[in-house]
Amino acid sequence: MSDIFNEVDEEVRREQLRRLWERYSILIVALIVLIVAGVGGWRAYEWYQDKQAAQTGEAFQNAVALAGEGKQAEARAAFDTIAKTGTRSYETFARLQSAALLEQTDKKAALAAYDAIAAGGGVNQVLKDVSVVRAGMLAVDLEGYDAVRKRLEPQASDTAPFRQTARELLAMAALKAGDKKAARTWIEKISTDPQANGNVRGRVQMMQALLGAEGNS
Repeated sequence: MSDIFNEVDEEVRREQLRRLWERYSILIVALIVLIVAGVGGWRAYEWYQDKQAAQTGEAFQNAVALAGEGKQAEARAAFDTIAKTGTRSYETFARLQSAALLEQTDKKAALAAYDAIAAGGGVNQVLKDVSVVRAGMLAVDLEGYDAVRKRLEPQASDTAPFRQTARELLAMAALKAGDKKAARTWIEKISTDPQANGNVRGRVQMMQALLGAEGNS
């Protein structure tokens, strides 16, 4: 008797499944198609991204080679193209390289380029800091001490990664402006920092000697 009931139950289940399939078969098939298309589309996107990254990397190396050959204008054009059309991972590096090449012909334009990188959204903080410091290097020659201090003082804090370079540039700007007190303050900060490297300390000693010579004259 139990076998009869089992057969009836099985028949009922089959009938229910048949009705469900007849009612929802189009939706089920559509869902399967969407899943397959989604997986295929993601794979295609990953392939496209990898291809773009490889092409951008090759273009970047070619631009570096042009710069090494002294073809500055061509190299800058190549870096600018990468910055506009390349993958995001290369965009900021290309802009930094372009600005560095621009320093050789137009320091004011290079300064503006570094400022734009530092102020831009979506830029890695370390690269922003690099841009600020590079701009500060140019600003020492192009701007007064107060302007340089406004730019670099945040980079000269005790925890800033490029504080020694920022402090050295601030000392140079102060010396150029004739502000010996400010120059000594920045020199002292470098001298008392145990992490200051030998090259920076050597240049600081030269500035100290210059301040001493001016004080005795």
